Amino acid sequence: MTNLMAVKKAACQQNPQPQSSHVHAPETSPLRIIVAEDSEVQRLYLCSMINGLGYDAIEAEDGQAALDLVTSSQTSIVISDLAMPRLNGIGLTREIRALDLEYYVHVIMLTGADETEIRDKALLAGVDDFITKGSSTQMLKARIRTATRLINHAAELAERTRIIKEANDRIQEDLGAAATAQRQLLPNLQNDILGFGVASAFVPSAIVSGDMFGCFPLSESQLGFYAVDVSGHGVHASLLSVAIGHLVTPDYFRRHAFNEAGRPDPAAMVATLNARFSASENDDYFTMFCCIIDTTNGQMDFCQAGYPSAYYVDQAGRTMTIGDGGFPVGMIDTAYYENNDHQFEVGAALIICSDAAAEADNLNGAPFGTTRVREFAQSFPAVAIKDIPSKLVHALKTWRDGAPLEDDLTVVALERKFQ
Repeated sequence: MTNLMAVKKAACQQNPQPQSSHVHAPETSPLRIIVAEDSEVQRLYLCSMINGLGYDAIEAEDGQAALDLVTSSQTSIVISDLAMPRLNGIGLTREIRALDLEYYVHVIMLTGADETEIRDKALLAGVDDFITKGSSTQMLKARIRTATRLINHAAELAERTRIIKEANDRIQEDLGAAATAQRQLLPNLQNDILGFGVASAFVPSAIVSGDMFGCFPLSESQLGFYAVDVSGHGVHASLLSVAIGHLVTPDYFRRHAFNEAGRPDPAAMVATLNARFSASENDDYFTMFCCIIDTTNGQMDFCQAGYPSAYYVDQAGRTMTIGDGGFPVGMIDTAYYENNDHQFEVGAALIICSDAAAEADNLNGAPFGTTRVREFAQSFPAVAIKDIPSKLVHALKTWRDGAPLEDDLTVVALERKFQ
């Protein structure tokens, strides 16, 4: 027995110290291998062979001891006998597969030459490979090399996944910051401006949006408004919408939306934007609705450039469509834009929605449609102007059974309260 213990000490390293690692990486030489075998003689023989091949064998007298070593030492290769007390080889494999590990454990099962049915059960349990008891050293070496290649490959994939996740987390964090910055550009339209009650709602389909809008005094008696919907979604569309938001300011209106005689000319401003963005080398374009309202007499001069038509609702709830189309901005440099006008009466309202409202599909694929948007606009004046945008957003959420919108939604409502 003294000689046996001496061999055991030389062949196997017992009770290895656990090593901590966030993500399992390929083992440095010598690679450690758990040997689960209840026969001490067979266990020592396997340990001697493994150590002789340049690896580091770790002894486990049964399946439960091997399982404890897997969880404590983060060893990635287990060579296990089939029949063992406490926990046999198949049970050990099932327990290993049930562990929430950040690395893969390659299990090689020791079986007899005639144990074909047992091998089928072992494969179902998650065993990766087999070696017949009494196989040559070269066969054992080949099996271990195969396991090592698979483990290293799995570790590389895990590391790549970690790097990708970290990069994605940074991107999501940056997108969140960009969305916050973009929302800060959008006005909080819940106040009275020059005798007009103004309310808005903005619901991006993604973290960032391609919608932009603004409403502001241009003089003591003139109110300017615009809404933009950039084609496409996501970051690319949001960058263009932010650029437009920085560009189209009250000063931009004053310089480009009036003719030489000082008369409102919103079409001229749209044409200026079209010339500017058509000159770019990309295919970006956007739709737009903009208007200038004389707050003393209710004269509204507007230009529609592909944006959905607005809805004008008088005090009696009679509704009419404002605008009949127009060409998008930035698509063709020769596009022509024209001015239109409408009389904005005291007590009436103008409701502007991006096309996300009409195009919102329910679970059956049916769109909300312009008819429903128009009918909703007719709820004014029974519904206060400050509640119109939020109630339309709620109606769309109900229509979609709570599913997020697939496009960015902007809703703005203006009511002329007094002269």
